[in-house]
Amino acid sequence: MTDISNAQLMDRLKIAADNVGAKLGSLTDADVLEPTDLPGWTRGHVLAHIAHVSNAVARQAEYALRGELIEFYDGGQGGRTQAIEMNAGHSAAEHREYISAAFTRALTVLDGLEDAQWELPISYRNGTVRDGALAYWRELVIHLADLQLGRGPETWSKEFCLYLFEFLADRVPANVKLKLLPLALPPMTIGSGQNSVSVQGMLTDIAAWLSGRTPTMGSLRAEAAADSVELPKLLPWPSAFAAK
Repeated sequence: MTDISNAQLMDRLKIAADNVGAKLGSLTDADVLEPTDLPGWTRGHVLAHIAHVSNAVARQAEYALRGELIEFYDGGQGGRTQAIEMNAGHSAAEHREYISAAFTRALTVLDGLEDAQWELPISYRNGTVRDGALAYWRELVIHLADLQLGRGPETWSKEFCLYLFEFLADRVPANVKLKLLPLALPPMTIGSGQNSVSVQGMLTDIAAWLSGRTPTMGSLRAEAAADSVELPKLLPWPSAFAAK
């Protein structure tokens, strides 16, 4: 994403973290145990993941500043899963404390970077510190929606939705070309397959669908060769352990 500066990205991260924190203040222990739309995950699992990914981004930057590379998650994918399961059942107060500390760690190290340091290499997707920060923005905004606390995809900004279109283009199957027709905005195309499918609707609904979340405005419609069709089945979410 080339049209957002490092300083602007930092602002977006602080706002996203503040939005998460604001919604956690009234959570009860019972709320933490409520299921989400993510298979097998309660709110506690989402909260544990938010804290865990915050620490993962922080350590990517910390090691990059030392000129070292380290796994994104301590213990890799298995360590990620184990940490989430171990922490999912914590009380609401424990989740708030853990997330607050993780936010402070991540935002402090990122906010202290000089411009050149945003381009230091990290192991996450064989990218840079900036790539890790963009991923962090993505994780905070999307997982806040997953918590179902009143900030769903309908609240996502135009800037964030357009960024998701760019990042999630890899989810388009090889034989499909998606022509996205967000209402009141210019059309855009992702994918390069031979089978052209148009998807029309609210910008936030298209972004929600591409990210595997439930569109909240109910506006999506797909067409192929002037006929109504089902929305295409998308490929899996781009792996954090794959190259960029």
